[in-house]
Amino acid sequence: MTRRRGRGAPLIAVFLAFVAVVFFTLPLIGLLTKVEWSSLWDDLTSKPATDAIKLSIECSLWSTALALVFGVPLAYVLARVPFPGKAFVRALVVLPMVLPPVVGGVALLLAFGRTNGLVGPWIYDVFGWQFTFSKSGVVLAETFVAMPFLVITVEAGLRTMDRRYEDAAATLGAGRWTVFRRITVPLIAPSLFAGAALAWARALGEFGATITFAGNIQGRTQTIPLGVYLFLESNQQLAIALSLLLLAVSITVLVLLRDRWFGNVRSA
Repeated sequence: MTRRRGRGAPLIAVFLAFVAVVFFTLPLIGLLTKVEWSSLWDDLTSKPATDAIKLSIECSLWSTALALVFGVPLAYVLARVPFPGKAFVRALVVLPMVLPPVVGGVALLLAFGRTNGLVGPWIYDVFGWQFTFSKSGVVLAETFVAMPFLVITVEAGLRTMDRRYEDAAATLGAGRWTVFRRITVPLIAPSLFAGAALAWARALGEFGATITFAGNIQGRTQTIPLGVYLFLESNQQLAIALSLLLLAVSITVLVLLRDRWFGNVRSA
């Protein structure tokens, strides 16, 4: 039995990798060194901060719920149902991931704006809903940018799962809903969790589309990222404290998803 002889990486590759790590690390160090730890709790419990935190949590959870309600069926259709133009539909779904957020906000404004939107005036006249400068507008903007993360993650889970279990259940007489609820959902549960976590984190950190479409009104549309942007001029320590909070959330999401993202890498 022959053993593969390991070869060290070229010195230039190691050096460039080190520079890349430093590049990613320095901003984090810069943030941590500027935190006033003695007043951190007071900053995070101040009225502007708590308003932004509460609004961010509420809107991001609503956004994640909407992403699950509409994104899971969309992922199922993209993974299982053949139809003309599927590639184009998938491109539309993932477009918000690469679209500049401010452009997404402009697009939402021109579609759902109360005065000059494509369907906004009709929605307001029929249902009395105004998305611009409102909490519902924040949820709509966050859903627009966050749902693609859930869709592509769940679609990947549906494509890679072993469908023989579904076929066996159907052969034994289980209906489609029973198969989906009892077989499919448990098998893709890791993908559902990962997609929901990514969608929630993306919604929590959304800035460009929200400020363009819903504005930056304290207590109504000012989420944590919008608060960081505003407080950076008037109260830098508060902006740093909120930035640290978002950093902690991002690290937590990465830790929770580490097995799904890096499990194969560790076993290689």
